[in-house]
Amino acid sequence: MSTPHQSDETSVMEFGVIHVEHDDRVLRPRPWTRLQSEWAAELAHDLPAGPFLELCTGAGQIGLLAAVLSGRRLVAVDADSSACELAARNAVRAGVAERVEVRAGDMRTAVAAGEAYALVIADPPWVTTAEVGRFPEDPLLAIDGGADGLAVARLCLEVAGGHLRPGGLLLVQLGDDAQADDLAASAGWVERGRRHGERGLVLLLAPA
Repeated sequence: MSTPHQSDETSVMEFGVIHVEHDDRVLRPRPWTRLQSEWAAELAHDLPAGPFLELCTGAGQIGLLAAVLSGRRLVAVDADSSACELAARNAVRAGVAERVEVRAGDMRTAVAAGEAYALVIADPPWVTTAEVGRFPEDPLLAIDGGADGLAVARLCLEVAGGHLRPGGLLLVQLGDDAQADDLAASAGWVERGRRHGERGLVLLLAPA
């Protein structure tokens, strides 16, 4: 976990109807990823009651926009305390701090036994370790997804599987269709659709 500090490169950018503060400690928000937030808000109409959970929240923009658009409460988790600092500030900036809880730590322990969520939004790193050198401007923790880019994504499935309410769903961001095909074949899950963006895609999974 990185040591908290205030970057001299702090910027604020528009992300849908909210504005997001970010700096060189986190991955710069990608505009195309709004589709994950917007899809979450669409799904909210038919989901069971209860809050959303976001894993690998980064600066928080995807989960926060989903919370704003859906009216749901949000628990946002990231292993990096610096990212969590920014996510908490962005919750205030978005006007939803009273219904957003940001937690720093390993997702396997940051989400307590017995907690259940209507939707899990997962934004894991999905660049393969061999390719991370192509993106020197991005924090390694935010992009390194292991040998096949799916190491953290599989962990997100494990955590989500233990914390979804009956009828709940998982939205996970990935790099390409090959990764989506691989993850959709995971035991205990069934694909409910995928939507493509400029540089990646979002996969919708339901417990089998």
